[in-house]
Amino acid sequence: MRQKNMLADFLKTKRVAAGLSQRDVSDKLGYSTPQFISNWERGVSHPPINALKKLGELYKVSAEDLFEVTLNATIQEVTQDLRRKFASSKAR
Repeated sequence: MRQKNMLADFLKTKRVAAGLSQRDVSDKLGYSTPQFISNWERGVSHPPINALKKLGELYKVSAEDLFEVTLNATIQEVTQDLRRKFASSKAR
């Protein structure tokens, strides 16, 4: 089961607050389908840095806020991954 993803939740919250659909965002970023946006908001994948910058502009979010959320989400993912690896190595 997938853990809550801070970046995914943040991106969805900011998009909705900006009054944009996933299609609107994909069009503004030059993507052919809103599936990319959906994947980011579900934590399936992460937006590339250049897309994050554009998302910040679209959602009126500072680069500092985006950096903090991205950093914290990355730390969360690495921590979860390490815990899984340590737990599986103890079972051996």
